[in-house]
Amino acid sequence: MKFISWNIDSINAALTGTSVRAGETREVLKKIAALAPDVFAIQETKLSKNGPTKKHLAVLNELFPGYDLAWRSSVEPARKGYAGTMYLYKEEYQPTVSYPQIGAPAPMDDEGRIITLEFPDFFVTEVYTPNSGNGLKRLDERQEWDDCYREYLKELDAKKPVIASGDFNVAHEEIDLAHPANNHHSAGFTDEERENFSKLLAAGFTDSFRKLHPDEEGAYSWWAQRVLTSKQNNSGWRIDYWLVSDRLADKVTKAGMIDSGERRDHTPIELEIDL
Repeated sequence: MKFISWNIDSINAALTGTSVRAGETREVLKKIAALAPDVFAIQETKLSKNGPTKKHLAVLNELFPGYDLAWRSSVEPARKGYAGTMYLYKEEYQPTVSYPQIGAPAPMDDEGRIITLEFPDFFVTEVYTPNSGNGLKRLDERQEWDDCYREYLKELDAKKPVIASGDFNVAHEEIDLAHPANNHHSAGFTDEERENFSKLLAAGFTDSFRKLHPDEEGAYSWWAQRVLTSKQNNSGWRIDYWLVSDRLADKVTKAGMIDSGERRDHTPIELEIDL
């Protein structure tokens, strides 16, 4: 099966926007559609609590005919039009969809950060992990989130194997970002966040990209949008992952990034696995 995951940074802008960046985003969506993934996970949709509009659905149906979708938006008391997740999956599969609450610090559970698809023999779940924020003002809550999320994945894994993707907002090792020496106190590369990601892997999960590419340097999934030369100079971070239960690790046949051209911010990541 083929899986793709992407932090899209506003699906409304992607589907209806008229800016140069919106055009770049739609080109990436067309590339993804041409790859015909079985499941496509999308983070940071930034949709309203009512979800995709009729216009959004029409464009998605045109781009991805033969797919069903599931969505989750931020709801009060969380901020409106914030975070949010979505799945597109081939309509032949008809998985059971759930929208878990994991007991995270308020209002994180209301920010639309997790959707899970249950298939007969495995789970597919996506996450948009909270950022620790400027000045690490949300680091304490982020650490609590990491603990809750790890327990949630362990609960799923106890039932059947798990395939988990998303924007985890952490570069795990120094090899996973261009300038580690300058970022040890930056959100996404603190000792606490990295340690929690190590704990997640130790709980029974494999980083599929590092499984296949243990020593590859310069492989990143995010470049700062506001820094014009970030992508030209490949000054990036790898903060998006496909994790699999350890017992699936040897079934992974492909894991990597999809080229998003000149578009900065996140690039899609893909996973192929023999299930």
